[in-house]
Amino acid sequence: MSYIQGYDPDTLREIVDPHRCRERLDEIGGQRNLPAMLERVWLLKVLDDLDEALTVADAAVRQARMAGTRRDLLRARILHATVLQFRGSYAAAIAEMTTCAAEAEGQGWSSIAAFALEHRGKAHFDAGDYDSARADFKRALFLRQESEAPEDQLESTLMAIDTTERRRAEASIAV
Repeated sequence: MSYIQGYDPDTLREIVDPHRCRERLDEIGGQRNLPAMLERVWLLKVLDDLDEALTVADAAVRQARMAGTRRDLLRARILHATVLQFRGSYAAAIAEMTTCAAEAEGQGWSSIAAFALEHRGKAHFDAGDYDSARADFKRALFLRQESEAPEDQLESTLMAIDTTERRRAEASIAV
C-alpha cells in the first residue's frame, strides 16, 4: 500500500497522511527484517523524525551489508542518503547517491539507478543546484521509460522536471 498521496509541487517532497503513517509505524513496531526496517526509515523520514530515521537507516545498511543482496544494499544506502538530504547534509547525500547510481547502472539495474538519480536530483534541488537537479531528473526519466516504470513514477519525475525548470527560471530572473 502506498502512503504517498502526491508530491508538493514546490518542494518535491512526498505528501502523506501523517495519521496513517504513524499507524503503520505502530504496526511494524520493532521488527528487524530488512523490508520492515526500510519502511520504518521512510515513515520516520516523512514524519520528520530524522534522528530516529538516521539511526534505523544506519542499522538497515549494516543489515543489508551482512545479510542482503547487492540490490538490497543499494536500496538501503539510497534511503539512508535521503535521510541525510532531509537533514541538510546535501554533499554527503549526493556523494552516496552518485555511488549508488553508478553501481546500479553498471549492473543494468535501471529502476534502482533511476531511484538513486531522482533522489540525487532532489538533493541538488534542495541545495539550489537546479541545473544538476534537472540533469538527474531527465536521466531518471529516461531510465524509467526504458524500464517501463509505472505511470506514477513517470509522473513524479515529470513533475520534478517541471518544478526544477520553473525554479531555474525564477532564479535567473532574480539575478
